[in-house]
Amino acid sequence: MYTKEALLDMHTRTHAVLKKLLAHCRSLTAEELNREIAGFGYPTVRLQFHHEIGAEEYWIGVLRSNFSVEDNESEFTTVESLEAYREQVCRVTEEYLGSASTDELNTRRSMMTFGNNERHLVPAHVVVRTMTHLFQHQGEITSMCRLIGKRVAGTDFPLN
Repeated sequence: MYTKEALLDMHTRTHAVLKKLLAHCRSLTAEELNREIAGFGYPTVRLQFHHEIGAEEYWIGVLRSNFSVEDNESEFTTVESLEAYREQVCRVTEEYLGSASTDELNTRRSMMTFGNNERHLVPAHVVVRTMTHLFQHQGEITSMCRLIGKRVAGTDFPLN
């Protein structure tokens, strides 16, 4: 069973690392931020960041019955704009978790997803999935930075 306090703690830790990685990427030039690197589903650092933040926005929207699938990546062309997007999405998730009861978080329910598909999901699992998804893409961004020549350290889930 998940509590909102535990989920908020994990979410805060996850976003601290994402914020740290965004700060590291401020050292990338615009060309490096947008350099296409073969072998990644989202071929640029910028698109990786946009995807991971946008996915959290989408899934929390599903939980709140208010999701969007707009393709707005062209609105986020700088690390600063991506950081503002991260802050906005982080706040929405925190608001959702702050208002959710333990029963709501742990009870499987029907939800509508993209394409008008009905799925039966446990909200806490959806929230945890957004966090694991962030770390998946942070690993890809870290690899991309290494390939660009800008090594990254300290992007694991923080223990303190």
